[in-house]
Amino acid sequence: MTVTTAPPSQDERLVQRSFLTQLLNRPELGAVAGTVVVWIFFVIVAGNRGFLSLKGAATYLEVAAELGILAVAVALLMIGGEFDLSIGSIVGAVGMTITVLAVHFGWPLWLAIFASLILAMAVGYFNGWMVMRTGLPSFIITLGTLFIFRGATIGITRALTGRTQLGHLDDAVGYPLAKTIFAHDFVIGNAKFAISIFWWIGIVLLGAYILRQTQFGNWIFGVGGSQVAARQVGVPVRRVKIILFMMTAGAAWLLATIQAVNFTGSDTLRGTGSEFEAIIAAVIGGNLLTGGYGSVIGAAFGALIFGIVKQGIVFAGVDADWFQVFMGFMLLIAVLINNFIRQKAAETRR
Repeated sequence: MTVTTAPPSQDERLVQRSFLTQLLNRPELGAVAGTVVVWIFFVIVAGNRGFLSLKGAATYLEVAAELGILAVAVALLMIGGEFDLSIGSIVGAVGMTITVLAVHFGWPLWLAIFASLILAMAVGYFNGWMVMRTGLPSFIITLGTLFIFRGATIGITRALTGRTQLGHLDDAVGYPLAKTIFAHDFVIGNAKFAISIFWWIGIVLLGAYILRQTQFGNWIFGVGGSQVAARQVGVPVRRVKIILFMMTAGAAWLLATIQAVNFTGSDTLRGTGSEFEAIIAAVIGGNLLTGGYGSVIGAAFGALIFGIVKQGIVFAGVDADWFQVFMGFMLLIAVLINNFIRQKAAETRR
């Protein structure tokens, strides 16, 4: 007797197809898979050299956190269809503003931190206003402000102090409280986990909530997909874009403050290259360069890959000069994987 198996009902096929479609439509899928692969790779090649220890985890999580703070804001801006290449110069400018005001002029540290926040917000507003006012690509506008603010930071700092590096921030009034908030270490076992890791986690959760659970998040997707269409349905495009630029500047301010307090000083060149690293993390995380699609969670995993690779090659005994080669390959592979996933997602919807 032949036993035949009935084909899945239409409802079952729809459920299976729906789950697969939802999985493939997640922008962060490639970054999550990449994180697992990279982590396993370094477990194999460097697991017995400290990579698997709590201290090892603390080091790569701290590196990931500092980049991840920027990557979250950069991802939101990229989903909104824009770039911000000035954030690296903002990191340097904010750090030097804090240190010059607190050390050279004797301001209370918290007043210097507040003044630097106003500076960062003004830069972010200026970037957004210029992009919307001129209609020029944000790549060009923020590339220009990158050089303007980095050059101004170097020139003004040298004119005031005769130097481009300043220390002794721990002598400023209010430093102990600032250290508790921005540079505290949590001891777990024999390892110290920097508070920047917890700042990062909080910002990722906040960014994910804004993007997926609020009207402003819908506006971000809308302006990134089509400014014309978004404006026609009542989205305040100009306001959304300016706020997004102010958010990237705010993230740069937070990172600069953490670094200045942690290292008890600043360098005019601090933050150099971080704008490109943040974009790489966002792209690895599944955010499109063309806007309208992406994920904050994906950018967080992109930053985590960055941290794992940067510290993993140290644990593996590989010359750190090869780090950029690793990241270049990771960027290309991530783009190819993300394109493949989107193609498969499109096929499942047919």
